[in-house]
Amino acid sequence: MRSALPVNLNRIDLNLFAVFDAIYTAGSLTKAADVLCITQPAVSNSLSRLRDMLNDPLFVRTGHSMTPTPVAQNIIVPAREALKLLRTSVQESHVFNPLTSEKAFNFASRDLLEVSIMPRLMAQLQDVAPGISLTNYDVSRANIVSAMASGSLDFFADASTFADPHLCKQKIADDNLVVLARKNHPALADGLSLETFLKLGHINVSQRKTGPGPIDVALDKLGKRRRIVMRGQHFLTVPSTVVKTDLITCMPYHLAKHYDLAIYDMPFELPPIEYFLYWHVSADHDQAHIWMREQIMDVARAYQPH
Repeated sequence: MRSALPVNLNRIDLNLFAVFDAIYTAGSLTKAADVLCITQPAVSNSLSRLRDMLNDPLFVRTGHSMTPTPVAQNIIVPAREALKLLRTSVQESHVFNPLTSEKAFNFASRDLLEVSIMPRLMAQLQDVAPGISLTNYDVSRANIVSAMASGSLDFFADASTFADPHLCKQKIADDNLVVLARKNHPALADGLSLETFLKLGHINVSQRKTGPGPIDVALDKLGKRRRIVMRGQHFLTVPSTVVKTDLITCMPYHLAKHYDLAIYDMPFELPPIEYFLYWHVSADHDQAHIWMREQIMDVARAYQPH
């Protein structure tokens, strides 16, 4: 009698268990081959590999039939349950019912999605997909592709372009930068000129510790430079400083309009901001993913920039 040996999980091939199930049900290699639509040698080869992996003959020939061993009898139920779960998962990837789904979608977006789109999206989903949940969390750009490839991240939304052959993208919104200042700002009683814009202290929002952004690049082309006295990582934290100081900041209109602060047009020309939604190519044809992308686009179409 063979001694039991630990099974190396890295060697497990689910196709072998499909063959195992067919042999167990049919009672012969020939009938199993007919059921699986493969050759009998292919069935024999799969059985040989499974025997080697599990260190057990699994079936012994009794007349014209293959009789399962005690080990085979012990593993047939969990093997069939595993195969059923796999088949169900594959089928659900082709048939998606939002009304009954309890799928969780994970997003990585800093400001646009969380402030302007996600609230509208959640309101839209509560009736048509009450069991679906949304999570938005921070993922560094360096880890975006790997997080999507692993399935831990479904969507990434950002204003900057992200070029990677493993990602699909679609533009979801346009916006423009405006200047935000506290109400009754003493230097802005007559409006905001370029001269005043350059004279006042600025809060600059950037994920980088140093370096120019689009505003500074545009000013440099005019031979101008603004006075940055504070840097922050997120637009959402800036208004609490603006309301208490004489500092001004530039931010997308879709965010600025939510605060009880004074909004001014930029005193020089800047190109509009384009926002893109990204997802991994492996999810491009997934029915649940396609449905969620449609919901996001429905919400985004209703979004109106300044």
